[in-house]
Amino acid sequence: MPADPSPAIATRGLTKRFRSGQVAVDGIDLMVPRGCVYGFLGPNGSGKTTTIRMLLGLVSATEGEHELLGESMPAHAASVLPRVGALVEGPAFHPYLSGRANLMRLDAGDRSVAAAGAGRRVDEALERVGLAAAAGKRYRNYSLGMRQRLGLAGALLRPRDLLVLDEPTNGLDPQGTREVRTLVRELGAEGSTVFLSSHLLSEIEQVSTHVGVMSHGRLVFQGTLTALRQAAGVRVRVETTRPDEAAAVMRALGTGTTAVHATSGVTSSVVADLSDGDGTPVDTAQLVEQLVKAGVPVHEVVVERPDLEDLFVELTGEGFDVDQ
Repeated sequence: MPADPSPAIATRGLTKRFRSGQVAVDGIDLMVPRGCVYGFLGPNGSGKTTTIRMLLGLVSATEGEHELLGESMPAHAASVLPRVGALVEGPAFHPYLSGRANLMRLDAGDRSVAAAGAGRRVDEALERVGLAAAAGKRYRNYSLGMRQRLGLAGALLRPRDLLVLDEPTNGLDPQGTREVRTLVRELGAEGSTVFLSSHLLSEIEQVSTHVGVMSHGRLVFQGTLTALRQAAGVRVRVETTRPDEAAAVMRALGTGTTAVHATSGVTSSVVADLSDGDGTPVDTAQLVEQLVKAGVPVHEVVVERPDLEDLFVELTGEGFDVDQ
């Protein structure tokens, strides 16, 4: 049977406007391919969680429409949502029940699976998130990280075509964070689509194949992680005592915007995008050769590739947390 070509998530003009007039999500068009790990990235307050709540039918959209797994929502929620595992804004469980008992109750509410396999499903989910040893401990005695793990276990009680995880590493120590990253990679390798929301750049960069960047309710970038890296571009910086002549040579080679930055020392910096008009990188050896032929003294040539953090600041106007 051929694979379903429809995206796992598709939105058109999805908008959420509150009664106060605040626009939390402003006409976004998401396209999440099946089988990818999609990093949904943005500063806190950029509209990520509101978007997720609309996708899952937890709040209604003001405008726009969306589909999950090829089906329009919320019209087909009853048939679609059993195929979707979700962790949104932290899990909520019964405090006086153990972790295992909480998952048993959660499993019992899923009428699409056989009751006979409940114990096996629960034990496998607890094992997968590293909570097997604490399965009998009451939820009220769980740490924040353990509660987050239990929420992940709840999303993994059965195989899912789509997993929607909102800040899944909140409250986890470094080891727990690494384990969740490994789990996300495994889920993607097994064929599930993972929609992973985070404000942590390092988390998205390490596990995602595709990225969407939110800022002030708008989707300011969407594409593969490779395309995002390419968008950062490459720059070349030449240190010379004759910056205007160096800039002219660099422009003649077809580099992009060239800027001259005076420095307090003997030399000045000349900075240019290291690509020609069609995006093909300019050969730095050729650049140095042409500078020397033009009689331009070259004190230093440095190729600079802005990191993703720089690009995100450029896209959003805000900084991102890069570690946890």
